[in-house]
Amino acid sequence: MKKLILASASPRRHDLLERAKINFEVIPSQISEDTTQTAPEKIVAELSRRKAQDVFLHHPSDIVLGADTIVALKGEIFGKPSNEEEALEMLQRLRENTHQVYTGCAFIYANREGLVQVVTHVERTDVHIGTATDEELRAYIAGGEPMDKAGGYGIQGEFSAYVRKINGDYFNVVGLPVYYVSHQLKKIRADIGEQE
Repeated sequence: MKKLILASASPRRHDLLERAKINFEVIPSQISEDTTQTAPEKIVAELSRRKAQDVFLHHPSDIVLGADTIVALKGEIFGKPSNEEEALEMLQRLRENTHQVYTGCAFIYANREGLVQVVTHVERTDVHIGTATDEELRAYIAGGEPMDKAGGYGIQGEFSAYVRKINGDYFNVVGLPVYYVSHQLKKIRADIGEQE
């Protein structure tokens, strides 16, 4: 059976796949994340595909999954904050607003005829942030949780206290749309003549 390789070092993606009992190994992509795309959904589609291609070049007999997640408010992209002040500014802008989380997923594999297949998908979730005082945001930031996360927050941690509701896939906000990944992987295994 072909191995599934996750072309990402994200501990959250790793955890989500493990919880879903999907067997995989991690080989992070080494690509630059520079892009000429400006629309969030196009950026995540391109970067997830490039990440998967980078790893597939060295592991052509396996199934490679690349992923990339972006937080955007009114089309403006929020990356990982570089310091606490930037984290505060991001969270102040997100509160009492609805923003989008986009995750691009790209599978690359060779089918039973040996033809390389590329399957890309972009998942979007709308996240509605409620009220939070500056003092509450500063206390949250002081705990260190926002610093390695796009948008400056993790929905699965302390910040859940400020998430009013979401429309879409919760796991997409954590970093990977697990339902899509699981069901696409079944289709791929069927395409290459394997049974799960």
